[in-house]
This record gives sequence, C-alpha cells and structure tokens, in this order.
Amino acid sequence: MSLLIINTMSEDDESAQNCIQQLIKDKQDYKVIHTENMKINPCIGCNACWLKTPGICAIKDDYEEILKAYLQYDIVLFLAETSLGFVRYPMKNVIDRILPLATMYICVVDGQMRHVPRYDKKNTFGLIYKGMADQDYLSHWMERVAINMHGTSIGAFTMEQIQERQGY
Repeated sequence: MSLLIINTMSEDDESAQNCIQQLIKDKQDYKVIHTENMKINPCIGCNACWLKTPGICAIKDDYEEILKAYLQYDIVLFLAETSLGFVRYPMKNVIDRILPLATMYICVVDGQMRHVPRYDKKNTFGLIYKGMADQDYLSHWMERVAINMHGTSIGAFTMEQIQERQGY
C-alpha cells in the first residue's frame, strides 16, 4: 500500500526525521510532504469548494499539493506536535482544509449523517504526535476525521510508540 506522510513539524526536528525514516523503511511507494515552509491558511468556511468551484478550494495557497496527494496514496500519516493537549494549529489547518474531498450532499451511514465523498477513495488515516496529550482523545478525533472522509483510522500514537511498532 502506498504511504503519504504529512509532516506538520519542523523539517529539522530530529524526532520527526527519525520517525519518518522508520516509517518509510522498506517502502517503495511513499511521499513525504513537509508543511513547515508551505503557505497553508486556515479554512474560512466559505463553502466555495462545494458550491462555486466543486472540489477546488477558493484559498490559493500551497494546500492543493496535499489535496491531490490524498487521492494518490492509500495510507495518510500525519506528524504533529501538541499544545494544550491537542494538535498544534498547523496540523489542525491541514485537517480543516480536507473539505474539498467531500460534497455538500448528505447521506446516512450507520445512523449518522455524512457528506457524500467527491471521489471513490477511501484512505486510512493515522496521527503520530510529539508532546503531551490524551492519546485516547486524539485517537477518537482521528477516528472522527476518518469517518467523515469515509475512510478508516489506525488511531493516534506517540513518536515513541512508533519506534516500537513494525510498519504500516
């Protein structure tokens, strides 16, 4: 399976680099996107990606590369630092901007309302984080992100736990 790693931490962060090296070891099909030097603005909730320009965000910044990558890779792992017990804003911006992958239309899945996906792509999502946070809460959040994108979640893990796990 193909692997996309979206690193929202500093590209020079030694723990992030070690984690990335471990994740890509023995992988043939992978891509790493470092967001540190990318211009990624927060979602402004304009709904243009649903109404005016379906599937295309109205904000013109560097996020389009990430949107396209979601469609090219099967597993998406996010690397993030935490602050105040949750992911820092660069990671939150990346997740909030995923909306163009869905349509404005609603369907009921397992008794819950969900947006109809724009593309026939079901990613597996996971979060690898550095810092203090409630792992169960972050895993639940990643599960909700995956459900909303009609994908699956492998949960949230600390960078230390990744060193103990064997591949994805």
